[in-house]
Amino acid sequence: MIKASTYKAPENLLKDKVILISGGGSGIGREAGLTFTTFGAEVILLGRDSSNLDETYSLFEKNNLKKPVLQVIDLETAQEEDFQKVSEEVFKEFGKLDGLLNNASILGTKTSIQNYNFKEWRSVSKINFESALLLTKSLLPVLQIADNSSIIFTSSGVGKKGKAYWGAYAISKFATEGLVQILSEELEKTSGIRVNAINPGAVRTKMRAQAYPAEDPKTLKNPKDIMNAYLFLMGIDSLGITGKSIEAQ
Repeated sequence: MIKASTYKAPENLLKDKVILISGGGSGIGREAGLTFTTFGAEVILLGRDSSNLDETYSLFEKNNLKKPVLQVIDLETAQEEDFQKVSEEVFKEFGKLDGLLNNASILGTKTSIQNYNFKEWRSVSKINFESALLLTKSLLPVLQIADNSSIIFTSSGVGKKGKAYWGAYAISKFATEGLVQILSEELEKTSGIRVNAINPGAVRTKMRAQAYPAEDPKTLKNPKDIMNAYLFLMGIDSLGITGKSIEAQ
């Protein structure tokens, strides 16, 4: 298997592909949008903060890239019918979907299970896991229209081995890993859609700074430095690879 972290993508890897990214207004999601477009894709960016999405849109303009479609949605409060509307709009605009990157996540408080506020626990679970499940479920019909479509979920090291005080965030990532395993088997048998997870590792983002406030961000990779793994799983060179959880670094 090609090592995803050192993968070198051909220039036209994502030509004519349509890819939707949740959490597309900042951090890894923003960088994935810019990268996928550079390699030929049309992207749809979902985000909660309209100002972040507008700022991202300006970066596309500045780099002379094909403009993204922006969709403001609050993943914490969105209901199943809201995700269904997103799917309907994708079909109306593009007639298919080639890729889905479930990137949106929040950290929540780092504290013991005993002290965790359950209302906040539910918020973390809703944004990190339940919304990704509902978004994916609603988009399956348009993903099934395309040939060789790919779904990527965002995992974490603490979603593979539990770590004290990571509470709701870690549990949401454990659930994500399980979903990847189940969904990949179901879709491999019925549609050929591949489903995988990426652990971005330590990356210079706002969430990382929140989790490790004493860490020097200059010691970390930028989101741009880990895009090889995302390109690999979105492109044709990962055909036949499904149900895996890979490291971006």
